[in-house]
Amino acid sequence: MRYRIRAVRWRRSVPANNHRLFKRNRKRRATARLGVPTIHWPAINWARVITFSAAGVMVITIYVTTLWLMDRPINAVVINGAFARVSAIQLEDALAPHVQTGFLSADLNSMRAELTNIPWISNANIRRRWPGSIEVQVTEQRPAARWGKRGLLNVEGELFVDDATHIPAELPKLHGPEGSEGRVTEMFFRIEERLEQRGMAAVSLRLDKRGAWELQLNNGIRVRLGARFVDDRIDRFFTALDKVIASRSEQVDYVDMRYTNGFAIGWKDRNPRPAKVTEGSEPHV
Repeated sequence: MRYRIRAVRWRRSVPANNHRLFKRNRKRRATARLGVPTIHWPAINWARVITFSAAGVMVITIYVTTLWLMDRPINAVVINGAFARVSAIQLEDALAPHVQTGFLSADLNSMRAELTNIPWISNANIRRRWPGSIEVQVTEQRPAARWGKRGLLNVEGELFVDDATHIPAELPKLHGPEGSEGRVTEMFFRIEERLEQRGMAAVSLRLDKRGAWELQLNNGIRVRLGARFVDDRIDRFFTALDKVIASRSEQVDYVDMRYTNGFAIGWKDRNPRPAKVTEGSEPHV
């Protein structure tokens, strides 16, 4: 006799709407087995969010309204400063596009940049003065030297005018390759300071394309410094000036410092005569 045993699986009837519940439970059990933490998001207090948002909007509205009420038209522009080279018309033309805005919305930095673009303006300070005025303080450039034929330099060695219509006659004349304005100006004032201590002055300084320097004093003496060891040669020149040249300066045409151990003096109406020069030495660049 054969027995056939059928395996009977017991099935529990589950309502159709409970399948999702079991799926979620399976996911939670799987998450727990994997050790993944469950994130609980905090509840949002919408009443507080709305309150703070409304307060922020109110503050911004008050701020913008206040600016709008205070940004009244500019009723006056006051310009202070002593002007010798800049005319009032130049200043008015430079400021005109910027004063059509309101008192607070006027761009002071743009106004300052517009004024300093005028060649003879060195600096401009601009500030607001309540209730509706703009105050401008302008400083003109002070020419310290002439550059080339018609250029003008300030004390910082900046070429602020390259084709001046009027050049003060008392300005010293500086020359050099393009871009060397600052270097030549700095060298000139270094030498000028030492000359002033001796009651003398320099009237010109030239730097040629080879890098060689030549100085001219107010008594007509030309000093050839060359291109090498210039600082040492300047020191030796002042030593020679104090010991030899100063007492006979009216007879000296030029002084050549381009020697290794000394210098040569060119006398007026006479041939050059070396002074304190090593035998057989020749001038160097």
